[in-house]
Formats: sequence, structure tokens, C-alpha cells
Amino acid sequence: MLAITIDGRAYTGQPGQTVLEIAQGAGVFIPSLCFDGRVAASGACGLCLVELEGASRPVRACATVIAPGMAVRTDAPPIRAAQKRILELLLSTHAGDCVAPCRAACPAETDCAGYIKHIAQGEWEEAAALLYEAHPFPASVARICPRPCEKKCRRANQEEAVNIAALKQYGIDVLGQSGGRPFPADAPFAAPAHRVAILGGGPAGLTAGYFLRRAGHGVTVYDRAPQMGGLLRYGIPEYRLPKEILDAELAVLEEMGIRFVNETALGPSGALTLDALRAENDAVIVAVGASRSKPLGCPGDALPGVLGGTDFLMRVALGDISQGRPISGKVVVVGGSNTAIDAARTAMRVGATHVIVAYRRTRAEMPAEPQEIAEAEAEGVVFKFLAAPMEITPDGIRLQAMTLGDPDASGRRAPVPLPGEQEWLEADMIISAIGQAVETQGLEALQATRWNTLAAHPQTFATNLPGVFAIGDATGQSAYAIEAMAHARKAAAAVHAYINEESGIAPPGLPQALPPLLLTDDTPAPPPDAAPPRQSPPLTPEQARTEASRCLSCGCTGYTTCRLIALANRLDANPKKYTNHAHPSPSPEAARHRLTHNPAKCILCGLCIRHCESRLGHSQGLLTNAHRGMKTILHTKQLNSPPCTHCTHCADICPTGAMLASIHLIIQAKSAIIFPCTYDG
Repeated sequence: MLAITIDGRAYTGQPGQTVLEIAQGAGVFIPSLCFDGRVAASGACGLCLVELEGASRPVRACATVIAPGMAVRTDAPPIRAAQKRILELLLSTHAGDCVAPCRAACPAETDCAGYIKHIAQGEWEEAAALLYEAHPFPASVARICPRPCEKKCRRANQEEAVNIAALKQYGIDVLGQSGGRPFPADAPFAAPAHRVAILGGGPAGLTAGYFLRRAGHGVTVYDRAPQMGGLLRYGIPEYRLPKEILDAELAVLEEMGIRFVNETALGPSGALTLDALRAENDAVIVAVGASRSKPLGCPGDALPGVLGGTDFLMRVALGDISQGRPISGKVVVVGGSNTAIDAARTAMRVGATHVIVAYRRTRAEMPAEPQEIAEAEAEGVVFKFLAAPMEITPDGIRLQAMTLGDPDASGRRAPVPLPGEQEWLEADMIISAIGQAVETQGLEALQATRWNTLAAHPQTFATNLPGVFAIGDATGQSAYAIEAMAHARKAAAAVHAYINEESGIAPPGLPQALPPLLLTDDTPAPPPDAAPPRQSPPLTPEQARTEASRCLSCGCTGYTTCRLIALANRLDANPKKYTNHAHPSPSPEAARHRLTHNPAKCILCGLCIRHCESRLGHSQGLLTNAHRGMKTILHTKQLNSPPCTHCTHCADICPTGAMLASIHLIIQAKSAIIFPCTYDG
């Protein structure tokens, strides 16, 4: 046995062992990408630098054999700086996906490609399990989501994006029709260890409660409305989200043991106080949303015929306005949001004879989804652009004509009045849909921002009161339901950590957060104005199979265990530090062969080359490098190469997922094809 010291601590090893082997066996961190015990060390990546007492410069730990009395330093600042610099050089030519673009675009980090694969194979419960890892409302979200996943879908670079939302809806619907469940009927949910109160039964509050219940906490959700759902029930019209769908998903939460308390509000008129909730629970989450419509800010905006957009939609949801209790006459909706479009289309459905949407900018600046605008026009809604409210009277509204001036703080061109140009519209009802505000009654003890939202830490969601957290629209950190759910998932982990006096550790039963997305592909996304296709009718089984088959299964299948991203995060390496270099483009011949080596992910560590040689027992393996410097690429041997044995070990040993397991199907023994990145779609 030989005795050495590493970072001042004594270790022993066998003659012939390297410094890296001793360090790895002892749990001492020395970064390496090219070392694997199955092949001889080469030091190709250069990351495993260490200081050796008596040496004039750093040495590579994987190629340095231990000697008696050797003293090694692994964590000296110059060493770490050199390792970081080397890694950044490797990253400069690495442009592979760590996660699929659709998943990276989803605020809730839903594994779209994963559940699409299960749907294609008819594995409904497996698909549902993946969907319920992201949030508890997949069937509802499939019908209302703005689909950021589809806007980043790589299929859209050649044709239409995969209809991800329709596939999600299909998978969940089939599961329900077959009597399946997102959880087994006897799924064990731990007896409550702690109690958490949640104010607000909308998507944020319910999602937080879902994840906290999965972690074993007792959860009570309070809401002032007659039923749970918040925005999903009272802000989304029935034609977009049938409430029987929402009710089925809420039933799952109740089966988990989450307690619902409705028609209960904070404040003098309510049965709750924040102080009482803090005293009775280990934590309180405020998820009251932003349900109060903002006034138009012009004379007459408080007249009886003027309603807020959310107020109008809620009255329809409650049945105060319906086909049985219709409105009549002409309706003018002011605003350009999705709420404005929902209000306009709903007004048409409950009796309005004529509906106009007035928006102060042009159609191009309208924040509503383009497809929603087109569908509203198809139903007879009329749009007046560059028109702002000037005055409201009992019988109508006066609009000020606008023009677009210089960009404002938001980057959009600010609307500017055109003097003397006005228009009078007769109206029986005016609906204000220019935004929502937070109802803060009973929450006066919580610090507010200058925008009158609740102040909360962006990562921990903690407020100024210990044990009180704020999430969702109440904090101004989300604009869509899917974003509120994403915040709630992270907040649940933060609340669990607070309750257990942990520090950022994801609780058992909660999905682990994805690693930082340091490494992403630069493939251009489809134009932002290219709205994803919508398919209103549910998919048939044949359509679902066809649509699922179009998924390219982008992303690195092993990103959670990828050594490159793990080291990049640990060493805080910047992948954009050095100029990116172009990678070979797929050739027509390569595209026909559907080759599965991705040069954008390859860091040229040489592990596949050396492992191929050792497996074949031949000094000349199937693989080699061609060219030099930044132009180096992985290449197949052209002369005297042995036949491929189809062992797939080159894929197993690859530290970055650049070599896929199906490579043995396409390598030809004497091929001169360069392996490009193509997707097997």
C-alpha cells in the first residue's frame, strides 16, 4: 500500500493506481470527462488538472500514477480557474439540447416528448403519470394553454408543429374513458405531518396544495367563491373549458385528502384572518390571484352599465347572465387581452346582438392569441383598432382615435391621441378588460410592490411575514394558468423546505427541478407570429397515432445523468464564453441513413474511439478523428477498419449523449460518412 495526501488528508492506494482513481474512490471531486475504468487513460479532455508538490506545473490526475509520500492539491483557485476555462472551451463547440425545446419552453417543464411516446404506444397510465408530475390539471390546460411548447416545436421548421395540446387532451380523455386513474386507487398518501393553509382556490393555490399533499402535508384551501377553480372556473368560458373536465380534476385533489373550504374570505366581513391562519398552521400560502378588474380611467367608468371583464365572465359562470337570463343589445369590450376576447365571444353567446372590441394599439400589438382573435372575428365580433375610451355615458361610449408614437418602457410603440378625431358608439353594456388587480383586503400586513402586487422572493416566494408565502397572479409573476402552476410547484418545494428547516432540498414525492439549462441548441424557432395550429374537435385514435408519430423526440435522453452539464453547473462554466464554431451540416447521404451521432454534442474526448479499439482487440478500431484543431470531427475509418460488432458500447461510454445506441444499425465498416445530427422522426 502506498500513502499519499490529497488536500491535506491521508489516503492509501495500490501501486499502479492513478491520482484520479484514488480521488474518485475517496469521494474527492476532480472533474473528468474522458476517463473511464474500462479503457486506458488518455488525458484527452484535460479537465483533471491537479497541483503536485514539487511539480513545476499542474498534472493530469488520470495519467499520474501515485508514489509514496505524494502530496496533491485539487481545489486551489488557479486549478479551478484552469478547469473552468478548459470546460468553457469544450462547451464552445457543444450545442446539443439538454432538454427538448418543447419541454424547455413549457413553464411547468412538462415532458411533452415523454408522454407523446407513451400515447403513441397506448400507454395511457404512463402518459398520465408524466403529465401529473408537472401539475394536477392536464386536461384543463390542454384546452386553454397558449402552447409555448408548440411554438418551439422543431417540426415547425419544416411543416406544422406537432399538435401537443390535442395529444395531451386525447391521452387524458382516453384514460378517463377507460376508468383509469392518474394514481392507483389505493395510492398511499402520508398522514399529515404538518398543516398548510392556502388562500385562493385557483390554479396556483390548488397546484401548491397538490404537491404539498404529495409530500405528506395536510392542506386546506380557502376560497371566497362557491366552488374551487378560480380562473379556470370563473375566468375561462364554458366553450373553452367545460366545467365537467375541471370538476373531474378537482375530484382527484379531494381524493388525495386536500380539504376545500368555499365561500370564506379574509377581512372584516369574512370568517378568516391572516393572523389566525398563521397561528393554526405551519405555513400559509397566499394565492388569491388578480380577480379585480381595473377601471377604464375615463369619465363614466363607474356607471351601472359598465362591468369588468372578469366580473362579467364570473357572472356568466355563476348563471346570473346566461342564455336563460340573456343580455340584449350592443356590447363594447375595451382591451386586447385574452380576457377581452373571452368576454366578447361570451357576450355573443348570451344574447348580444352586436359586439365590438376596441383596442388602443394595432392588431400586431394585441396580446391576445392570434387564433382567438381569428375565431372571434369568425363569430361576428368586430374589432376597432387604434381606439381608446374617452368618455362613457348611459347610452354609449366615445372613442379617441390614436396613432402609434415612439416605443414606451415596454418596448412597444406608445399610442398617441389624434386631436379632433373621435368616434361615438351606441352601447347597452361596456366591458372593461384592460387588466386585473389584486384584492388585498385582509392582507394589509403583507408588503406590496409599487405595482400593488404582493412582494415575494422570486425563488423562495417568501413574504415579509415569516411562514407566509405568495404565488401566482397575486405577485404579478404569472400571466397564464400554466405559469401560475409552475410557480406553485416551485413554491411547494420551498414551503416544504421551510417547514422542515431544510435549504432548497426537493421533498420526497415532489419532482426534482431540472438542472439549469446551460446547454441549448441554436436552431432557430418558428416565427413568433406563426400561431400554432388548433384542432377543436378531439382527435380520433388514428389521428392521435399519426400526430404522435410526427414527434421528433428531440432532447438528450440522458440529460439528468449527463456529466457535461453536471460539471458545467458545478464549475459555473459559461457556455457562451468563447465563440461558437460551426458544425458539419447533414449531407443528403447521411440524411438517408438517419445517422445518430450528433457532432453538436460531441466534445471529442476519444472514449468511443478507445473503447471500440479495446472491444475489438484491435489497434485500429472502427472510429477515429479527422482534421485538426477546431475543425476536428469524429470519423469512421476508411481503410483496414474491422467490421462493427454492433456492441453499442460506444453509446454507453459517451459522457454527453452524442453517440446514440442505434448507431450500430447504420455504421458501415468502410464508410467515409461524417456523422451529422439528424432526428429520427
